[in-house]
Amino acid sequence: MSYDTALTVFSPDGQLFQVEYAMEAVKRGLCCVGVRGKDAIILGVEKKATSKLQDVKTIKKVYQLDHNLCMTFSGLNADARILANQTRLQCQQYKIYYEDDPSVDYIAKFTSQQQQKFTQRGGARPYGISTLIAGFSNNKPKLFQTDPSGACSEWKATSLGKSAKQVKDFLEKHWREGLHEKDALLLTTKALMDVVESGNKNIELCVIRKNECWFLNENEVEELTKITAQLQ
Repeated sequence: MSYDTALTVFSPDGQLFQVEYAMEAVKRGLCCVGVRGKDAIILGVEKKATSKLQDVKTIKKVYQLDHNLCMTFSGLNADARILANQTRLQCQQYKIYYEDDPSVDYIAKFTSQQQQKFTQRGGARPYGISTLIAGFSNNKPKLFQTDPSGACSEWKATSLGKSAKQVKDFLEKHWREGLHEKDALLLTTKALMDVVESGNKNIELCVIRKNECWFLNENEVEELTKITAQLQ
C-alpha cells in the first residue's frame, strides 16, 4: 500500500506522510524569526524578490490579526492567507461574544486546531505552513508557534523556514531575558542578515507592542542593518 497518498492512514512506523510533506514545504519556505522582549515582540521575515512591475504591497509575509496580534509564517502563501482570514474572523467573533480581546494563547490554539483538523480529514491536504503568532496577554508579551500537524508551543525566540536551525543556534547563544525593544530589533535583524543574501532589501520587520503593531519602513530597516554590521 502507498501510505503517502492517503492522509488518514498511518504507515507501519507511525507516520502520516502527508503531514511530513507539509513540514518539508515549511522547511523550504522563506525564513522568519520571532523574538520576545521585555516590552515588545519582534517578527522579522525574509521577503521574496519581486519584479519591478509587481506591486509589493500585494505580497504579505506578516498578517495583522487584531490591534495587538500579528502572525507570520513559512510555507505556502495561499494557505497562510486563508488561515489568517479564518483567525481574524475568530478574533472578531470572540469580541462579540465576550466583549473582550482574545488572548494570544487562545488564538494560537485556535489556529493549531484549524491545522490539526486537516490531518484527519479525507479528501483534503494539511496546511503547508507553520506560523508564529505574537501579541500581549495580561500585559505580558507572548510568542507561539503552530505546525501543520496541529502542534502548538510557546517560545522565547525561534525561527521557521530554510536555515531555521542556523538561526535558532544563533538565538540560543545571544537571546537573554528582559531584552528591550531596540536590543530585540537588533538581534532579529542580525539573525536574518546571516541568512538573507540580498541584505536589507528583502527584510521586513514588525514590532508588536501592548496596544499596537507597526512595520518599519525601508529607511529604518536599512539603518538597523548598518548598526548591526558595525556591531559585528
